[in-house]
Amino acid sequence: MFKLENVKWTAEDGAEILKGIDFEVEEGTLTVITGPNGSGKTSLAKVIAGVEKITEGSMKLDDVELADKDITERAKMGVAYAFQQPVRFKGITVRDLIELADGSKVEEMDVCRIMNKVGLCTQDYIDREVNDSLSGGEIKRIEIATVLARKDAKLLVFDEPEAGIDLWSFNGLVEAFEELKSEKDKVLIVISHQERLLEIADNIIVIDGGLVRQAGKGSEVLPTLMHGEVVGDCPVGKVRD
Repeated sequence: MFKLENVKWTAEDGAEILKGIDFEVEEGTLTVITGPNGSGKTSLAKVIAGVEKITEGSMKLDDVELADKDITERAKMGVAYAFQQPVRFKGITVRDLIELADGSKVEEMDVCRIMNKVGLCTQDYIDREVNDSLSGGEIKRIEIATVLARKDAKLLVFDEPEAGIDLWSFNGLVEAFEELKSEKDKVLIVISHQERLLEIADNIIVIDGGLVRQAGKGSEVLPTLMHGEVVGDCPVGKVRD
């Protein structure tokens, strides 16, 4: 289980972005976090991963406190994070990244299986450097592939994985999420506005103004989003592709 209690985060300029986030999610489930732009979703992803340190509150994975752990310690504990804007690594190939994520040498057949899930041809990409020669969409897919390669991952966080991905590749990504969910020992969190992901979510959490405005089973929350019903103080518009 992954549990957040009263999680707050204040940016360097003094703006309070997260104002007391509370929720918990079980293993073997897909939770989609959604909400308007600027609501604090990406900030939440960053504090979960350890990119940013919370200013108050508690985050526990299997009853172990994460708040005092840095990003490296969290990674060793099984926290995996795919950035909204992936970083580039000069001199490192796609094969290198996959093997670093896996923690061992990966057979080419396994690399091919992982790359297919994100819609990339292994032969074309496996020995390419992850640098400026790759487009933003290609980098995004490669980073998602590295998260999928993490056998030790317990908590997987994807920030808008649909960005820069074509429809064919996106369908493969949805299948990958469903496969991860079926493993039952992983907590899967996806930040997205994408209707297809909201439709397959076990749980949906709506964040606005740095607070959870609505949370519940996907089958119950999604209809309120589709009809633009008011959630707490926040009118939530129709979910967009």
